[in-house]
Amino acid sequence: MWIYFLLFWAGALAFTLSTLTAGGGALMLLPVLSFMIGAVNVPPVLNLGNFVGRPVRLFLFWKYIRWEIVWYYLPASLLGAFLGAWLLSSFQSEALQVLIGLFLVSTIFQYRFGKKKRSFEMRLWYFFPLGLLIPFISTVTGALGPLLNPFLLNYEMSKEELIATKTFNSFAAGIVQIGSYTFFGALYGQLWLWGLALGAGIGLGNFFGKKLLARITEKSFRQWAIAFMVISGLILIVKTFIE
Repeated sequence: MWIYFLLFWAGALAFTLSTLTAGGGALMLLPVLSFMIGAVNVPPVLNLGNFVGRPVRLFLFWKYIRWEIVWYYLPASLLGAFLGAWLLSSFQSEALQVLIGLFLVSTIFQYRFGKKKRSFEMRLWYFFPLGLLIPFISTVTGALGPLLNPFLLNYEMSKEELIATKTFNSFAAGIVQIGSYTFFGALYGQLWLWGLALGAGIGLGNFFGKKLLARITEKSFRQWAIAFMVISGLILIVKTFIE
């Protein structure tokens, strides 16, 4: 039973911090889960855990959802999640992970260490191609939440709006991810139990994270988010070269 206990508390701790950094909880869990359950099982278990834990965050942040973004992002994200699950077993993502890692690291310079509110002009229609790309990559790798953050931050949203909108889109894409994993045989038996244990912990982490979020300013939130994007980028780069 120890593995269920560890999965629960790993999810709780990672997603308490994830709320303050606008995502990245799944990325924090990658090395832990790889050690515990094997790297090949991480994408389906991690996405299942995320899916199970998201309703708590949705309930807490529902009134902050920016629906105009949802209508552009969501349709393409469903297709992206399906294609990612289809190619999970054969897609080679090493070079892609390095490029994404470099982009995330560059955000510290784009935002001048958090002093700038925007690093480029973000238009609403940009969310449609992003909806196709980001869920595809997330489904293949198991975790890539921070990649959407620069685009949401540049659309000038409050910290609650960013988390709410991102969570809704991720939850909808998660339905396709989990269904596709199951259909293509990547999610089965024991992996379901591990994912459910992880998801229970993630739900608890979202609850505590919401309470901590209310205590920080918008500027501090932006600085936390940028700091974690840089850390996430470095993790992706290092992970690619040590595997």
